Amino acid sequence: MYVAANFLFMENALIAENFSLLSKLMDVHGENSFRAKSYSIAAFTIDNLPEKLSETPKEKIFFIKGIGESTGKKVIELLETGELKALTDIISKTPEGILEMMNIKGIGPKKIATIWKEMEIETVGELLYACEENRLKLYKGFGEKTQQNVKEAIEYYFKNKGSFLYAQVEVIEKQITGYLEKLFSPGNVFVTGSFLRQLEVIDELEYVVNDSNENVKPKFISANPPQLLEESSNSLLYKLTNGLRLRLYTGTEEFNSHLFRFSANETFIAAFMEQFPTADLNKRMGNDDQQLFESVGLNYIPPFVREKASILQTATKPFPALIQPGDIKAIIHSHSNWSDGSNTIEEMAKASIAKGFEYLVISDHSKSAFYASGLSEEKIKEQHRYVDELNSQLAPFKIFKSIESDILNDGSLDYSDSILSTFDLVIASVHSNLKMPEEKAMMRLLKAIENPYTTILGHMTGRLLLSRKGYPVDHKKIIDACAANNVVIELNAHPNRLDMDWRYIDYALEKNVLISIDPDAHFIEGFEDIRYGVLVAQKAMVTKENNLSSFSLPAFENFLVGQQTKRKL
Repeated sequence: MYVAANFLFMENALIAENFSLLSKLMDVHGENSFRAKSYSIAAFTIDNLPEKLSETPKEKIFFIKGIGESTGKKVIELLETGELKALTDIISKTPEGILEMMNIKGIGPKKIATIWKEMEIETVGELLYACEENRLKLYKGFGEKTQQNVKEAIEYYFKNKGSFLYAQVEVIEKQITGYLEKLFSPGNVFVTGSFLRQLEVIDELEYVVNDSNENVKPKFISANPPQLLEESSNSLLYKLTNGLRLRLYTGTEEFNSHLFRFSANETFIAAFMEQFPTADLNKRMGNDDQQLFESVGLNYIPPFVREKASILQTATKPFPALIQPGDIKAIIHSHSNWSDGSNTIEEMAKASIAKGFEYLVISDHSKSAFYASGLSEEKIKEQHRYVDELNSQLAPFKIFKSIESDILNDGSLDYSDSILSTFDLVIASVHSNLKMPEEKAMMRLLKAIENPYTTILGHMTGRLLLSRKGYPVDHKKIIDACAANNVVIELNAHPNRLDMDWRYIDYALEKNVLISIDPDAHFIEGFEDIRYGVLVAQKAMVTKENNLSSFSLPAFENFLVGQQTKRKL
């Protein structure tokens, strides 16, 4: 965006770009609007000059219409030093994500200022998530149409970023698999790698193809051929028009070996080959490697748990029945149109019934989440009366009264105990002041966990995959605290979150801490996100017994009795 190299030969377009960016950033920061406008005019003027400024006598620059003395000095500064100090200074105090936002079509400086200063959003990924949560349309200047346009523009922008969420790749994987099977026949093409292992972020969609490079490459020549990025003796790496990288492991002699080696983490493969150096990798039928594991005395290890060496010891005994999407009995953590959701509670309840769920937990935002129309104390009373009416109509289906209570800056929850006591359960989550050191994050989380009204710790780290790292935490200390205080840890199933990270769930299971796979649904279609939570839960070997949202209605009610007892201690 800002280039200072080869400044002695700086073209007008680059000079204009510097002034245009300076003008926009001044608008974002709310600085002198007259001066910002003058820099914008100068950018337009310079970009359309017939003569090169680098070849124009310096004294004549000041007399060019639309430039003037102040701007002229800055032009000379750029030509002589390759740097515009005013721009360098303002960039230094602008978050990187805000600079990136300026690449998104349809979002001008004024809107970016609102997004940053009022919504407290600092990355493009956070902005996309806010669109999906209907948050933009709550602010002046952002209607539903604008929100949709912003969402589409960001999705287009992300096409060329290189990494994708599992949910994004899943949409096109079937099409690509079908296409490859047409080219090479079904028995010669198998998906492998990160997608097969159900990883939450996919950098490459990988396949094993039973053919040579010489035969594969001509079949990719078409009207719009994918870009060939790399080639080795037994692999080809392409880039598709949507930005996704497609890697093909080729070679007929290595076919069976590839099917196994690329179906697992390198750590797992190294441990397997060290422990079973004489294993015959040809003991398989297509993509079924059941016989391979049997031949070395192990129970079958599914690809999605082929991550750690330690799983080899686990496989000497039969695996427990791992959780499946059909094991989810309820929608826990959902938002209605009382806060920032799209549907009424009645619509969400009836959709839950239609999908075979036994109960629904409505957990709208609390009052501190003003950006999401968080509920005041009076609104809570109204909602509870409404839920009581619906429950009398919809029995035996049941709606439970909950809230997603903000964990405030000092670790306290968002309401007094008298209000918190009116909920069947409380989900405690951090939504504000996310930029904090581990010490601060741990203080907030541990205090919230110790609150007797906290039932579930929501999206533990606040991360948004590919967009926001989340605040640093000591996972083991949090899990220990949840075990000590009978608090459930959410596995937020939204594909942008998948938080807590599955890599720490095994420790939670060791400590007998329940997981709750929750969709964090803001509209009925969001119920479907449960599946993504289940896929990563499988990687941590979660069973339905370990998962709160798999509890039947009677079992869930018994669980709440225990939570009520905790409140009285």
